[in-house]
Amino acid sequence: MSRLAWQQATVTAIRPETPRVKTFVLALPAFTPHLAGQHYDLRLTAEDGYQAERSYSIASPPEQTGEIELTVEFIDEGEVSGYLFEGVAVGDALTVRGPIGGYFVWRGAPGAPPLLLVGGGSGVVPLMAMLRHRQRVGWREPTLLLLVVRTPEDVIYQAELTALALSDPTFQLILSYTRQAPPGWAGYQRRPDAALVAEVLARLPPTPQCFVCGPTGLVETVANALQARGLPPSDILTERFGPTGR
Repeated sequence: MSRLAWQQATVTAIRPETPRVKTFVLALPAFTPHLAGQHYDLRLTAEDGYQAERSYSIASPPEQTGEIELTVEFIDEGEVSGYLFEGVAVGDALTVRGPIGGYFVWRGAPGAPPLLLVGGGSGVVPLMAMLRHRQRVGWREPTLLLLVVRTPEDVIYQAELTALALSDPTFQLILSYTRQAPPGWAGYQRRPDAALVAEVLARLPPTPQCFVCGPTGLVETVANALQARGLPPSDILTERFGPTGR
């Protein structure tokens, strides 16, 4: 089967991540190894033949074989995310194809530079695949994740990220809340700007490889700030929310 052929995946587990985010574990009859940062297309077909497609980043690492994990945020009036949240149960079949994408990927080869990851909301999903891949292969170059969220309940993978930061001295987790911070919070409470990016960048060795994923405004602000700090555009890989090419 071609890796871009549609196939019927079986939902084997559904995990709530936040009140508006769930992870769907899909067993694939024709599993193809993926790279951290790639995505799958998911297609729904109504009884009248109407079809809707969306692209979702893979959250699971390449080492997790035979299945993939897609973490999906519920979008108000979103026809696909709404169906996934309200109409899909364990044991159901979903039509998917992939893996897709060769630009926004991280391989973690020996000798690779330090890693700066910046995610806005559900933009953390492909970055989580990179972090999980990093853990599986034992890669220990300095790595930092800046995660920008509205409120504490919007932190996807919170328990896993917190445990990783506590157990791995080469990994730093920095949160910035844009609407409401936890009581007594002394960290960042704003959207990324040039000053915030400069402070975060200073926590890593020079010239890290950077992956930035999230809403367009956040991505452009962070990418421009990184270039202003002297990082070459080739070391700044970005992915914005919205429809992707097939």
